[in-house]
Amino acid sequence: MKKIQMVDLKGQYEGIKDEVNNSLQGVLETTAFINGPEVQNFQKELEEYLGVKNVIPCGNGTDALQIAMMGLGLKPGDEVITADFTFAATVEVIALLQLTPVLVDVDPDTFNIDPEAIKKAITPKTKAIVPVHLFGQPANMDMIMDIAKEHDLYVIEDNAQAIGADYHSKNGKIQKAGTIGDIAATSFFPSKNLGCYGDGGAIFTNNDELAHTIRGIVNHGMYERYHHDVVGVNSRLDSFQAAVLRAKLPKLDAYNEARKAAAQKYNEAFKNEAQVQTPVRVGDSSTHVYHQYTLKIKNGKRDALAKHLQEKALPFGIYYPIPLHLQKAYKNSRYNEADFPVTNKLVQEVLSLPMHTELDDEQIDYISKTIIDFLNK
Repeated sequence: MKKIQMVDLKGQYEGIKDEVNNSLQGVLETTAFINGPEVQNFQKELEEYLGVKNVIPCGNGTDALQIAMMGLGLKPGDEVITADFTFAATVEVIALLQLTPVLVDVDPDTFNIDPEAIKKAITPKTKAIVPVHLFGQPANMDMIMDIAKEHDLYVIEDNAQAIGADYHSKNGKIQKAGTIGDIAATSFFPSKNLGCYGDGGAIFTNNDELAHTIRGIVNHGMYERYHHDVVGVNSRLDSFQAAVLRAKLPKLDAYNEARKAAAQKYNEAFKNEAQVQTPVRVGDSSTHVYHQYTLKIKNGKRDALAKHLQEKALPFGIYYPIPLHLQKAYKNSRYNEADFPVTNKLVQEVLSLPMHTELDDEQIDYISKTIIDFLNK
């Protein structure tokens, strides 16, 4: 059996080696390292894939979130509602812009933000909602968009983990995650479903005026060289990363299908284990792209299992071990522990298994058997 890894980027690279190497060589020969043809072509190709009018590449996924909020003109003191159970980048940019983060609980099955909790958190100062499409499955965008419309709020989709996932609206419309709200942000960190070989990110929107504003923000506030019309930042996707992403984008659906197939094999292995809850998928197979395959381990055995896996040199992840409302940087007296029953339980139960495009049956069998044997000993 080949070595089990949490993410096998080398194995994936071997399958696209010639294409990637040729693309990188092309960038070297043209020396168009910033905003070169590779970036422009990737932008157009991603717009076509997503069915969105505007993709604005940038330096990383965290920048993408920050720039999206800057583009919407949010002001210090404005409240932004987001999930308590997610990576810190989502709330980090809210705090950096001196906006007020408002953290709410999540759904116990999908791990995504709870629309009912959003409703309870809205105040006259609320200006935006940031649903995170966690672990590869879109949040309940029908309800979120209805809430936003009723209260005149912006919706900023954090799509760092769900690129390529479909969302099936209640009206029958199918849209790609990240193309439903006012604006969306994604990350191309190497381990993502569509990852480059360094840092990278992008912003999506169907609003042309907003897109124009953001194109200035990512480039020092310039639309014309040395004319700074808006306050901006320096956040650009470099041509090497765009070249890698162009090589991978045509394979994204196949990569996601490989993840779904691996997830189904895990599901089958754990189907009779009462101490394990496998990921709950809403809708058909296109709605979850399994950036992470995250179990809930019952009966208080998660930490013991994690220790066992560590002793066996089997990789795993705990995403996430501490709720955002308990993180030192984001603690606030306005939070009440009684408002976070789901998150507080999830951080004690979740455990993510190796999930990537190169997983094979032998590896999945070994991982699942190791877990089942431990839980039933």
